[in-house]
This record gives sequence, structure tokens and C-alpha cells, in this order.
Amino acid sequence: MRLGKSPWISTLFVALSCAPAQTTGGSAQATTAVSDTTGLDLVPPGYGTLRQDEIAIRLQPPGLVVRLLPLEEGLIRLLTPDSYRALRDLQQSASRRVGELSQRFGARQLSLWLVSFYGVEPDIRFSPMDLIITSTGRDFRPVDVIALSSGFGEQRLKQRETQSAIFVFDGEIDLDQPLIARFLNEQNAFWEQVLPRIERERALVRARSLRAPTP
Repeated sequence: MRLGKSPWISTLFVALSCAPAQTTGGSAQATTAVSDTTGLDLVPPGYGTLRQDEIAIRLQPPGLVVRLLPLEEGLIRLLTPDSYRALRDLQQSASRRVGELSQRFGARQLSLWLVSFYGVEPDIRFSPMDLIITSTGRDFRPVDVIALSSGFGEQRLKQRETQSAIFVFDGEIDLDQPLIARFLNEQNAFWEQVLPRIERERALVRARSLRAPTP
């Protein structure tokens, strides 16, 4: 399913880099840094050219649009420098809460996803915990949701309103393999098309970094 582009899609995630993170799951006390949780190779930052829309997963259940973007370090380094910095800031804003959750789950690494809900119709309700990601034959539901917008906890959207949060999943989600995102009765297997794009950009980033002048 392909969705038409709209202004909120192209600007949302850069703007969110200035938003305060508010967790729905309690106080943030741990200081463990967010780290990459997948097999994605780390390339030097600052050389990527991918746009967020090229790798974001979109779902369109009745009355709203749901957009998902992984925040894994190995992936966001392939984005344009501005997008990388904005999303890296979001990673860091959630690091305390993620460290706390990691300890709760036996020091396991966790996977962060930036998720937004956009109201197409007026007065739409949504339940964040209905979002499911299927990876390597296993269904993953969020273990926590860290709100980025002040009204997220109300779980209601006005028309043309966006509510966003960082969703925390078990780190076993494998971004090197096809996956399926589901919300209510809608699902999207777009990630299988993204994987070749990621591989090409990773090779291009390595080549650009080797050609870059030494400071």
C-alpha cells in the first residue's frame, strides 16, 4: 500500500528532535547509553543520503496514518546528516529509560522505533499497544512507550494532529531480515523492499568516507 506524501511526513521527525521525552512507564533513573541492537554494520556518520521517507513503514487503518522508523544506529547513519543528528538526539533522550528497562529484562538490549499517529479524520482514538512487529517468525509488542508529544497519553487524535512516541521493543527484532508491521487489521511488509536500498547505501557511504579528505 502506497500513501501520498503530505507535509507532516517530511518534517515531523526533524522537528521532534526538540521535543522532551516523557515516559509512560515510570521514572528514568538508569544511565545506560542506547546502543545498536542489530547486525547492521556501523559505517561512519555524516555520509548518508537516504531520506526518512525512503525507509519508514506506513500503515493506514481507518481514520489515521501510522508511521514507523527504526532508531538503530547502524540504520540511521545511512540517512542525511540532519536526519541522523535529529534521530540520534532522540536515541539519547530515551537512554535512561531504555537502560532501566534493559536491566529489568536481564540486561538485554532493546530496539527503539519512532512511531507517529496522524489523524486523517476528526476525533480518532488509537491504542499504542495494538502495534505489532513480526520478525523471524515472532510477534513483538512494545515493552514500553516513551511519549514525545504532550497529548500522546490521551490516545486521541484531532483531524490533522500528530502524536508521537518512542516505542521500545525486545532487541531481537532483526532489521537485516524482512519484517511485517501490523496495526489493527492493517499490515505492511515494505521492509523487504527497503533491505536492498540499505545495502546499496551502506556500500556508497563506505566509498564516500574513503574519498573524503583527511582533516
